[in-house]
Amino acid sequence: MPIQVTPLTEADIPGAITTIQEAFASDPYNLWVYNDRSKIDLNRNRVSLGIRCRWGIRNALFHVAKEEGSERVLGLAMWIPPRAAHKPLTWHEWFWDSFEGWRLWGSQVAMNLRQVQKELWTDPRGYYFLNIITVLPSQQGKGIGRALFQEVTRKADEDGIPCYLESSRDEPNIKIYEAVGFRFVKAMDCDDDGAICKLFCMIRDAQVRG
Repeated sequence: MPIQVTPLTEADIPGAITTIQEAFASDPYNLWVYNDRSKIDLNRNRVSLGIRCRWGIRNALFHVAKEEGSERVLGLAMWIPPRAAHKPLTWHEWFWDSFEGWRLWGSQVAMNLRQVQKELWTDPRGYYFLNIITVLPSQQGKGIGRALFQEVTRKADEDGIPCYLESSRDEPNIKIYEAVGFRFVKAMDCDDDGAICKLFCMIRDAQVRG
């Protein structure tokens, strides 16, 4: 069946949360943040993810991928729209920024991430920031991820704005992201009292269509 990519709706949120929990269960960054798996309450985690999804509906470019005629969420992607470097944070952006800091225990880690982004984000117009993209493991290899990417990279090309992402895996993710136009720019270590997670930063320059 053809894959359809549509904006996330309230009705999609339960399926989106299930997709995130299943797809990120073994993700290195997720394992690093929640290093004691015995303390994870998946129901509370669903509530937290629900808050993030609703924030994304209002403030981000949040899309889900489903087979035509089906309501099952097979994959999703959320992009933070570009913001000029000189433009102050809106209240909603401030809330997200604070929420991310809380998720990282208010530690030095969040500050390190912002510093690296500041070093790499040299375009004063800002970047389309891919905050999350995931496809159910059972559905990978079907072009779902590419379809989710193209929903925003087309817009980025029209606007002439670059894109940015951070991946917690080098293999196979870097090659996958290179296939949709990204290039590797930096590897950074997120260090929380000696517990390290490596992130791989990539940028996609806007592509001019002939």
